[in-house]
Amino acid sequence: MSEKPESEEEGETAKPVEEELLLPRDALLSAGIHIGTRIKTRNMEPFIYRVRPDGLFVLDIKKTDERIRIAAKFLSRFEPSKIAVVASRLYGQQPVRKFCELTGAIPIVGRFVPGSLSNPLYPERIEPDVIVVTDPRADSQAVTEAAKVGIPVLALCSTDNDFDGIDFVIPTNNKGRKALATIYWLLARQVLRERGELAPDQDPNVSIEDFITKLEE
Repeated sequence: MSEKPESEEEGETAKPVEEELLLPRDALLSAGIHIGTRIKTRNMEPFIYRVRPDGLFVLDIKKTDERIRIAAKFLSRFEPSKIAVVASRLYGQQPVRKFCELTGAIPIVGRFVPGSLSNPLYPERIEPDVIVVTDPRADSQAVTEAAKVGIPVLALCSTDNDFDGIDFVIPTNNKGRKALATIYWLLARQVLRERGELAPDQDPNVSIEDFITKLEE
């Protein structure tokens, strides 16, 4: 989980396969996956591309792309039922449900009940081998319990997140509806491709729109 992608200088000529993104750049930008917050933590500095005039920090979409690929390779090594995905905030819940439908992972959406990972007496306790959290701050209880029982944690992190208890970071806007839908759709697609359940150029039978939380929900 310590693998770190090499950075590329803007404008550098690279081989087409290395340069190609998982989705066209315009699609990633229109989804807002690069939009951070007006807060920058020291942990997130390596993933920040620039700061906008309005004070918002902007994430490097190449690094987001690279990290989705690495995370998918890692997750594909686990039994689907041994992966748990957590989202307490509303906008992350539909993306997590759809990700889990496609990949067979366990969704934990809404309030994370204390003891879900760490209390052997809790009847609803689960024992995953790895967890994915949508926001380390909002999902802090899951991060704390995973660390207590020794489960690796992958996290979607924006510019305002710290890495305490996190083993691998996917830098992204982890608060926007379309950004979360896009990231979880891409991660699901890559996991299925890594497992061989989809061809390298094949998409799932559900769209990014299906991953977006509806406002009336």
